[in-house]
Amino acid sequence: MTELNQTALKIVSNGKGILAADESTGTMTKRLDSINVISNPENRLMFREALFSSKGMENFIGGVILFDETIKQSTKSGKSIPELINQSGAAIGIKVDAGAKVLAGSPEEKVTEGLDGLRERLTEY
Repeated sequence: MTELNQTALKIVSNGKGILAADESTGTMTKRLDSINVISNPENRLMFREALFSSKGMENFIGGVILFDETIKQSTKSGKSIPELINQSGAAIGIKVDAGAKVLAGSPEEKVTEGLDGLRERLTEY
C-alpha cells in the first residue's frame, strides 16, 4: 500500500473526518469580531490552541487543513501547532493557494492565486 493510501485511510478511519481550519486572517478577524474579540496573532493562537487541544479530538478528527499563519505558530509552552495536532494522531495539511481574485476582463469569474512561488513555500512546510 502506498503512503498516500495509508494516509487517506488514517484520515477517515473509524468514521473520522477532516477539519478545515484554514481560515485566512481576514476570515478569523470576522469570526472574532462577531464575539467582540480583537483579532491579533495572540488571540488567533488562543482560539486555535483551544480548538486543537480539545478533549476527544482524536476520536473525530483524522486530518486538519491549516493556514500559513497557523502552521508557523507555537503555543505558550513552546509546542508548535503541528506538534499539538500530531498528539491527537491527525494528519496535517496546508492550504497552499493565496485566495481567489477576480479574473481580468471577467468580473463574474474568479481564479485561484498562489501558484507563483508555490515550490518555495512548499519547502518551508
